[in-house]
Amino acid sequence: MLTKRIIPCLDVKDGRVVKGIQFVGLRDAGDPVELATFYDREGADELVFLDISASHEGRQTMVDVVRNVAATLAIPFTVGGGINSLEDMKRILRAGADKVSLNTAALLNPEVITEGANYFGSQCIVVAIDAKYDEGLGSWRVFTHGGRNATDWEVTAWAKEAVLRGAGEILLTSMDSDGEKSGFNLALTKAVSSAVSVPVIASGGAGSADHFYDAFEEGKADAALAASIFHYKETSVAEVKSYLKARGVAVR
Repeated sequence: MLTKRIIPCLDVKDGRVVKGIQFVGLRDAGDPVELATFYDREGADELVFLDISASHEGRQTMVDVVRNVAATLAIPFTVGGGINSLEDMKRILRAGADKVSLNTAALLNPEVITEGANYFGSQCIVVAIDAKYDEGLGSWRVFTHGGRNATDWEVTAWAKEAVLRGAGEILLTSMDSDGEKSGFNLALTKAVSSAVSVPVIASGGAGSADHFYDAFEEGKADAALAASIFHYKETSVAEVKSYLKARGVAVR
């Protein structure tokens, strides 16, 4: 049985970790290298680093910060934000990342998913999806540029397309739930987990250990990601894992 993964996320802007609610109202949460070191010690299974304004501002992810964070880690490390080409992927992976996360670039040029998968293998390519419920669509719509721009893609359709093109994992964020701490969007998570054959990471809304349990049991996620509840010490990776083990969930 594959164990479920608990993944802290470092949203980085201007070299600092930040966190907001529904992608706005950002506040400082610390130094990325210090936090990465802390989560490695805490027993996190992986770490995700997202340069959240890189695509919107049209610049590349901060390679130096990636290199400094990677130097402290013994756990897998995924990096996203401003990665637009195979050359960008090479730069990030050479700096020490284990996987790259593509979001806006994949939607603007889906062929970049295939290029990365062919060169590095699908296991290195994560496609991140920012989703928001659309009343007119009656389902979830995919957004780009850090949740700023709506696309014509329905979420499960885009997830399937991304996997078809070579994505080895989906990082699924509910914009409606992000930072609200009211729980992961279970309907969204289950819809995407049921639609694709690759692991799905649930993101957006974690507020307590039982929310992780719900993401795994009801949402059928393979991993769950959180930021603020870990950054601000509202709970810990160890506490979440202990709770999950007590409820019979296989964790590392």
